[in-house]
Amino acid sequence: MTKKNHTDIETYKYSLPGSLIAQVPAARRTGSRLLHLDRGSGTVGHLGFTDLVGLLRPGDLLILNDTKVFPARITCRRVSGGSVELMLKHYPDAGGQASCLVRPGRRMRDGEEVFLGDAGADTLVVHRKGELFTVSGGVVSVAEAISRYGRIPLPPYIRRDSSGPGAEDEVRYQTVYADRLGAVAAPTAGLHFDTATIQAIASSGVGIASVTLHVGPGTFQPVRVRDISMHTMEMELYHIPEETAAAVMAAKRSGGRVIAVGTTVVRTLESGSGGRHLKAGDGNTGLFITPGYRFKVVDALLTNFHLPRSTLLMLVCAFGGTERVMAAYGEAVREKYRFYSYGDCMFVE
Repeated sequence: MTKKNHTDIETYKYSLPGSLIAQVPAARRTGSRLLHLDRGSGTVGHLGFTDLVGLLRPGDLLILNDTKVFPARITCRRVSGGSVELMLKHYPDAGGQASCLVRPGRRMRDGEEVFLGDAGADTLVVHRKGELFTVSGGVVSVAEAISRYGRIPLPPYIRRDSSGPGAEDEVRYQTVYADRLGAVAAPTAGLHFDTATIQAIASSGVGIASVTLHVGPGTFQPVRVRDISMHTMEMELYHIPEETAAAVMAAKRSGGRVIAVGTTVVRTLESGSGGRHLKAGDGNTGLFITPGYRFKVVDALLTNFHLPRSTLLMLVCAFGGTERVMAAYGEAVREKYRFYSYGDCMFVE
């Protein structure tokens, strides 16, 4: 196998037929396929998601991201009558403001009032500084606008008609354990779990704990430089509870594995690592994990299949080995796995 240049973005390119991009979730949450990759040998196995229970061992610790997606897309109308969409980057802060993307935003003025709903009685105010936008309350607060007019922010590769996300998306683009409101995208590795599977895992002697990382749009921003070491991640808020930090350290002491459900959990745990300890509390992370990174906390990873040239794929390559992960992706394409948010998953150990 030819040795790859791990800093070259083209290393993380692969061909994917559009037919393999999952447009709807599996009929059942646990109905997805699971590709099992042994990162030591490179061996690949083809399983079902429920087989994950048998891959875990008593004493392991499974860690979930309990963030909850909020309806971050808000369609508004300008005073000229033109339609504009606000894509909030985070839930409004203590001052009631939120950073946002505006589409189309080229002609948006600083301090412009935008109108919500058919009646247009409710408004928000958009602020502009160069190409950066924030939104604050007008007739209604931003939080009220989210509640009344917001829509689930499905990724652009999931196609819907002009009516937007449906009732199924409202349920299925959310984990069953979502608890802390603040994400603009789901931690998709967790979408495969139902309550019965979580209970089965706990009954098998595997510990379960949670962290929070409020996924922002920066996680999915394309890498626009050839040399990936020049890419900068946007900051995201995370929280590690005291009990989770204690559970991680106990698992490490007893020889159990720390198993991250999703790349967001990996970035949270690795951001909170301080030498031989995991620091509990709140933080901001812009950690960009690429091949060559030395993992301090995570021993195994459950993750979905990610876009070519994405920071998420680079993280998985850092964990599983670039050549082996990219070979596994090639096999997943040949075996017609379903890709991306509503698709299948892989377990790397």
